[in-house]
Amino acid sequence: MDLSLNAEQDAVRKAVKEWVDDVVAPPALENDRKERFPQEALDGLRQTGFIGLSIPEQYGGGGGDPLSYVLFIEELGRGDANVRSIVSVHLGLVAGSIDRWGTEEQKEQWLPRMASGEVLGCFGLTEPDYGSNPADLQATAVKQADGGYVLNGNKIFITNGTIAGVTLFMARTGGEGARGVSAFLVPNDAEGFEARPIQGKLGLRSCDTAELVLRDVKVGPEALLGGEEGKGIRVALTALNDGRMSLGASCTGLGQAALDTMVAYTKDRVQFGKPVAGHQLVQALIADTAVEVDCARLLTWRVADLKTRGEDYSLAASKAKYYASEMSVRAANACVQAHGGYGYIDEYAAGKYLRDARVTTLYEGTSQIQQLIIGRALTGISAF
Repeated sequence: MDLSLNAEQDAVRKAVKEWVDDVVAPPALENDRKERFPQEALDGLRQTGFIGLSIPEQYGGGGGDPLSYVLFIEELGRGDANVRSIVSVHLGLVAGSIDRWGTEEQKEQWLPRMASGEVLGCFGLTEPDYGSNPADLQATAVKQADGGYVLNGNKIFITNGTIAGVTLFMARTGGEGARGVSAFLVPNDAEGFEARPIQGKLGLRSCDTAELVLRDVKVGPEALLGGEEGKGIRVALTALNDGRMSLGASCTGLGQAALDTMVAYTKDRVQFGKPVAGHQLVQALIADTAVEVDCARLLTWRVADLKTRGEDYSLAASKAKYYASEMSVRAANACVQAHGGYGYIDEYAAGKYLRDARVTTLYEGTSQIQQLIIGRALTGISAF
C-alpha cells in the first residue's frame, strides 16, 4: 500500500480543507447550541460540487476514488460531524448502492440529481424494534397485479429523513429471514410517506434525524432496486461496508479536531506558572491521542486501498469503524479533560466533540457487533 497521495487526491484534500475551515467549522458550535441545521454548508456542498464527489463522472459526479472520498469525509468530520453525516449517508449508503446495484434506468433517474445535490438520499433500514438484526425487519412490500408494490412500515433514526428526496427503503417481499427482504427507491414526496423529525439528541444536534412512516405507499415496478427481489440485505450489508469506511474517516477527523483543539488550548492556558501543555500528564494525553488518531487514519486508508484494488474490504471496514469510533470517544474525552472545567461548558467545542463522537459507537453496527464480525472472521465461529 502506497501511503503517498497522488496529485488528484492531494488537490481534493487541500480544497476540502480550505472550504471546511472557511464554511463548515466556524458556525458548527453555534449550530449545535441552537440545534440549527447547517444549511450554509449544504448550499456550499452543492455549489462546489463536493456533494457528488464519489458519483461516477458519466452521471455528473466527480468520479473520486475511494481514498479521495475518505480524505473528503475526514475533513468534514474534522469541521463538523453533522455536515459529514449528510454526505456519508447521501453518497456512501444511497448513491453508492444505486451505482452498485441499480439498473441503468435507475442510475439515470437518480444519480445525476444526487450528484448536483438537487436530490438527497436517506437510508431506510433501522426499525423501532430491529436495529442490529436487520434480517428480521418488519416493513412490508406487497406486490400488485400491475407489478408495482404497496409499502408499509416504520424506520427510525434516519439521517436526512426530512430533507431527502429519495429513500433506499428495505422491506419484506417474501418469507422470513434475509432472503425475504428487498430494496426499493422510494420518492419522499410519495402519497402516504411521512418523515417525523427527532429532537433532543445527545449529539449531532444540528443533523436532520427522523422517523419515517409509510402507510400504503404505492410505487411502480421500477422502484425495486436492480429489478430483483430478495437482495435487500445484501444491498444493506454492502452499503454498510462503505458506511463503516465513512465512519472510520469521520471519526478520524473528529479525533484530529479534538487533538488540534487540545494542543491549542493547553499551549495557551497557563497554570502553576507555565502553559498547561508543559505538564507531563497533559503531554501524555496529547501523545496518546496523536498516536490513536494516526492508527485510525491508517486503518481507514487500508479500507480505501482494498476497495480501490477490488478486494474484499468488509472485515477491514469493521476493524476501522470499531477502532476509529472508540478512538474518537477517547480523544474527545481527553480534550474535555485537558480543558478542565471549561471543557464542561459549551463555550468551547470539547463537549460537542464528546457528544458527537458517542453515537458513532452505536450506529451502522455497534462496537459489539463489530467485535462479533471480527471474532467470527478470526475463529470461523459465529457468536451472533
